[in-house]
Amino acid sequence: MAETETLTVPLTKDDLIAWMEQGCKPPREWRVGTEHEKFGFYKKDLRPIPYDGANGIEALLLAMAERFGWEVVREGRFPIALKQGAAAITLEPGGQLELSGAPMKDIHAAWLEIDEHLHQLGQVCREQGIAFLGIGAQPKWPFEAIPWMPKGRYRVMRAYLPTRGSLCLDMMARTATVQANLDFGSEADMVQKFRLALALQPLVTALFANSPFIDGRPTGFLSYRAQIWRHTDPDRCGWLPFVFEPGFGFERYVTYALDAPMLFIYRDKGYHPAQGVPFRAFLEGKHPALPGVYATIADWESHLSALFPDVRLKHYLETRGADAGNSATLCALPALWKGLLYHEDALLACWELVKDWSHDERAAIHANVPRLALNTPIPGQRTLRELAQEILPHAKAGLAAHNRLNAKGCDETMFLKPLFATAASGLTPAERLLAAYHQRWNETVDPIFVEQEFEAFLAECG
Repeated sequence: MAETETLTVPLTKDDLIAWMEQGCKPPREWRVGTEHEKFGFYKKDLRPIPYDGANGIEALLLAMAERFGWEVVREGRFPIALKQGAAAITLEPGGQLELSGAPMKDIHAAWLEIDEHLHQLGQVCREQGIAFLGIGAQPKWPFEAIPWMPKGRYRVMRAYLPTRGSLCLDMMARTATVQANLDFGSEADMVQKFRLALALQPLVTALFANSPFIDGRPTGFLSYRAQIWRHTDPDRCGWLPFVFEPGFGFERYVTYALDAPMLFIYRDKGYHPAQGVPFRAFLEGKHPALPGVYATIADWESHLSALFPDVRLKHYLETRGADAGNSATLCALPALWKGLLYHEDALLACWELVKDWSHDERAAIHANVPRLALNTPIPGQRTLRELAQEILPHAKAGLAAHNRLNAKGCDETMFLKPLFATAASGLTPAERLLAAYHQRWNETVDPIFVEQEFEAFLAECG
């Protein structure tokens, strides 16, 4: 992170709102970004990969940089990330490796980027005897066995978050997700997209539910990752009911962020505890650790990155409700959201299906979906599975209307195939894993490291 400049004139709330407004783009400039996380392990004994050592995370990063031209990003002496153009490879607290892809015009391009990443990663992994697992929660190893990555912000978070939620350390070290980032054209467009994306996060959690195990045993949840997030920090996580209230816009989200406690402050080339003080106090030069020092835009961006609602607003919208999956499903999430949010007819038709849910009904859906997934009841004596069967055709029609074709003449609807299959069968990835656990695996999770291992995957048309 770049060192923060010193301000003599404080920023105002209007400055922060104006910063949010800078995210507005005309439709011709809309892109989709895809991020995904994965768990590393040694193939010989399935243990998590530490940072240090000849075959550790540091060695992996340096090997990828040397072989494939990535730029190494360091924190002090430690390599903690790689950059190449608009893409980055970063580390989550427990060594989960994340590809933050460049914003892409279509899902075909996103897939090519992911495919190249997996080819590069696979070459280095084979030489080092390691591999990566695509799943929403670490299925085998307890928290105490997970190595910790040497990033300053994680040190601060590890000290503070346990005061706010009982499963926050599991969130940091034992969860993995896939995320889609999407643009908006105006404040009104942002509001429409935010509301639909937030309303449908439980549906996404259900369709992508892929974390039924922890500590080597079934948890009773189909998305234990989602359950972990429900017990992380109520000040910065969850589904943001105010988004559905009249008058929601940039100003209301800025108010939420101003009143949210800070996790850390970046000064003197390091991260420091923020003592849970709301960002508003820092904006006014009243932070007890830095009296008379005013927050900067860099501080604001850092603070926004430490808020973790189900949908997050920056200069774009981040949808954050899905468990990580294997290679074949990574592009299903950005394809779903592009189809729904980048086509007006699809967006409006789907909003009609969910707009009348009450606060209590939405809260109940969010509470039930980690355990019940597609069987979660929704208003109208229906389930999320039935909603999926209504929503997915709209996503398909939205993608088809864009008519973005690959070299074989296939449009982007090809990436929705895993979701249609899940909705048709009613079986989530988690339920398929549980069936294997009880029927084929002799009630051990070890085979999951083979069956869910990441590998380069050729997406097929049809």
